[in-house]
Amino acid sequence: MGNIKGIIKELTQKYQTNDPFKIAKAKNIYLRYHDLVNTYGFYCTYKRVRMIHINNRLDEHLQRFVCAHELGHAVLHPNANTPFLRKNTFFSVDKIEVEANYFAVHLLLSNEDLKNYETKFQVLQNYGIPYEMERFI
Repeated sequence: MGNIKGIIKELTQKYQTNDPFKIAKAKNIYLRYHDLVNTYGFYCTYKRVRMIHINNRLDEHLQRFVCAHELGHAVLHPNANTPFLRKNTFFSVDKIEVEANYFAVHLLLSNEDLKNYETKFQVLQNYGIPYEMERFI
């Protein structure tokens, strides 16, 4: 996953931010907010238009994490249609989801000195990153 850190470094240097909303906008990826009920968000393309859909029921911190995760898909897996893959193939989407989670955590923490925190959970709490992502720090 070292290559992912390199991709994040290039993105943050190019766009001078680690804000996933600003990076998505700069990359001409449209952000859409919907009541997605039990889905946090998803990335898709339609006629070469790239879109990140985010559940408008989520709090601001979780929307930021979801945007970072879906941006990870847009950058790392631009042609992967994970709902289709899950439903219609034997291809495992687990690797794709792990990579998008890793991307999201490292993008959001790319400007942070983790030595300023006593525990990983303090870092996660401070950034509104779900505790399940602790393994990616």
